Amino acid sequence: MIELQEAAYGYGGGPLLSEISLRLSPGSFHFLTGPSGAGKTTFLKLCYADLLATAGRVTLFGQDTSEMSRDEIAQARQRMGVVHQDCEFLDHLPLSENISLPLTVAGRGGVEQQSNLSELMGWVGLSARADALPPELSGGERQRAALARAVITDPDVILADEPTGNIDWEMSLRLLQLLVELNRMGKTVLIATHDLGLIRAAKAQVSARVLRIAGGRLQLAGADL
Repeated sequence: MIELQEAAYGYGGGPLLSEISLRLSPGSFHFLTGPSGAGKTTFLKLCYADLLATAGRVTLFGQDTSEMSRDEIAQARQRMGVVHQDCEFLDHLPLSENISLPLTVAGRGGVEQQSNLSELMGWVGLSARADALPPELSGGERQRAALARAVITDPDVILADEPTGNIDWEMSLRLLQLLVELNRMGKTVLIATHDLGLIRAAKAQVSARVLRIAGGRLQLAGADL
């Protein structure tokens, strides 16, 4: 699905990430941890080709990102759902339209859009907030909406960047449960987080591989997590 082979990314004074190798196989669950500034977000951007490796190789669904056209990258991204750390929405649109926007952009509106949207908003507990504008939402509601928007196209891979960074523990566990359920449905999940408590909670529910970025390199995290 997504594979990095001795991939590196850097600019200016030197590489931020070096010799990164990882394969996200179908149905796998990974956590990516490390201190702030270690390169977790950069790693995720390499995974969905928002950044291109400055050395090594990154492949998306069998294609080398350095050889892909913009249209090919856009098509590959339709198979990925990305939960960004900042959870940005279009403030003038109601929540239901914000969540269904990826389907609209992909030209998959109409009956499919309404069917998927209704089911998904119920799944994340936001049915009653369908007409709310983004500024009216709580932090937890925004995070759940961001997850719903990321998965409404039924992607094969879900990449989440600090999805529980701005919400309380109870809501963090709820979001984790949603991601675990998606993994049990066969989705590949990669979560970048500094929350070791969240990782420990996940270990009781899913077989997850825990990785750590340190010194620009990727390594297996210690068993004491």
